[in-house]
Amino acid sequence: MLKVCTVNGQDAEELQRISASQAGASPLYFIANEEAPSVAPGLFYKDDECKVRSGLKNFFTKIRDGKAVTVGFIGGSITQAEYCYRMQTAKFIAAACPMMNFKWLNAGISGTGTDLGACRINEQLLQYNPDLVFIEFAVNGAYAAGMEGMVRQIIRNNPATDICFIYTVLKDQISVYQKGGIPFNIQRLEEIACHYQLPSIHLGMEAAQMEKDSLLIWKGKTGPAAGKILFSEDGIHPVTSGGNLYAAAITRGFIKMRTTALAESHPLPQPLLPDNWEDAKMLDPMTIASFDDHWKRMNTKEHDFLKQFLGWFPYIAYSEKANSSFSFRFKGTAFGLFDIGGPEAGQLYIAVDGRPVKLEKISANGYQAWRANQSTGDEVLNRFNRFCNNRYRGQYDFVELEDGVHTVTITISAQKADKRHILGAEQLSDIRKNPERYEKTAVFLGKILLRGELAQNNTKTK
Repeated sequence: MLKVCTVNGQDAEELQRISASQAGASPLYFIANEEAPSVAPGLFYKDDECKVRSGLKNFFTKIRDGKAVTVGFIGGSITQAEYCYRMQTAKFIAAACPMMNFKWLNAGISGTGTDLGACRINEQLLQYNPDLVFIEFAVNGAYAAGMEGMVRQIIRNNPATDICFIYTVLKDQISVYQKGGIPFNIQRLEEIACHYQLPSIHLGMEAAQMEKDSLLIWKGKTGPAAGKILFSEDGIHPVTSGGNLYAAAITRGFIKMRTTALAESHPLPQPLLPDNWEDAKMLDPMTIASFDDHWKRMNTKEHDFLKQFLGWFPYIAYSEKANSSFSFRFKGTAFGLFDIGGPEAGQLYIAVDGRPVKLEKISANGYQAWRANQSTGDEVLNRFNRFCNNRYRGQYDFVELEDGVHTVTITISAQKADKRHILGAEQLSDIRKNPERYEKTAVFLGKILLRGELAQNNTKTK
């Protein structure tokens, strides 16, 4: 049995690398590429690598019945990338079931956690009624309340959808596996898997053992590695050879879970975590909010610098006019903005129920947000950060409120951020070449995020 070990998620350097990975969207549908490496189960074995629990009975029943099957992957950059595990896994499953008609969905978003995952899972996966969902967020905070929120949304959408947790790892965590333990952040996710009797697979056990046996380099440069396998260049995102090891773990789990048992609906027990994100959602801004005349709708496919975000945002609500605003009304505990950061990004004032609020940063167990209050914190929500240097990136923030019905008004501030200070001396090249871009106070809003429901009589845009 695995030991309990308290190694948590990311250190500061790892968090920076994860944030820096945030960029644009990938196509939602993908093909199990024949050019992807073929992976085999290999000879590695640890009984605890895959916990079967209720397994994938519904998925295998559809396979036996010869019905079309849709498989979705949701996670961070390790899922979004082509060969960190996802493409190899899809190729293996397709080859193992050669007569089947598969559809494959990639809902990976770099640098994001289960909080945003719980908001976007309905739009990006559940509306396509997947038969199997792989969930990967262990290195992206492993926020348990968001994870449970996704599970509950999947089961409510269709109790026949099978769910499998897959756990990726960071450099510091492989030593925990090497000692027979399980990283603390993954322990929290395992409690959810046990509560709902969902299968889970530890993807890093073989890599950890190979590193211990001097057969693998966890972090290094591509090229000859003295007969050793290179796992990653940055300690987080597997190169293809590292992705092959992750995918091999999934193949072993797939074989271990293969069954002739009959399909069985997943029950929906009482929540394990009272504050889970079952109520999370992601909504089109111009459908739910009222915008003043300084905002315009920009279709992402019509603008070269926005095309990379088409998979998330069919349009963005845009303004660069100071004091332009929008408002919406909802009942719940938090709202958020899923937007595009870039050189032009400005700052926002937020008012709740007619009163300006300050924003206090809060962080705990893989989750970061702002708490609105009247006395402590920042007066503005800055949409510019050091990763916005000469590039555009998807980004998001949440603001927590007291539970209730709220009218939220968001206004572009005339106060400009000190972008040179934020970038630091090593990143001033582009701002010197293109100062006019950085002088703007623009907002590129793609989605409004909610924990709760739209309130009755919500004011909508014209």
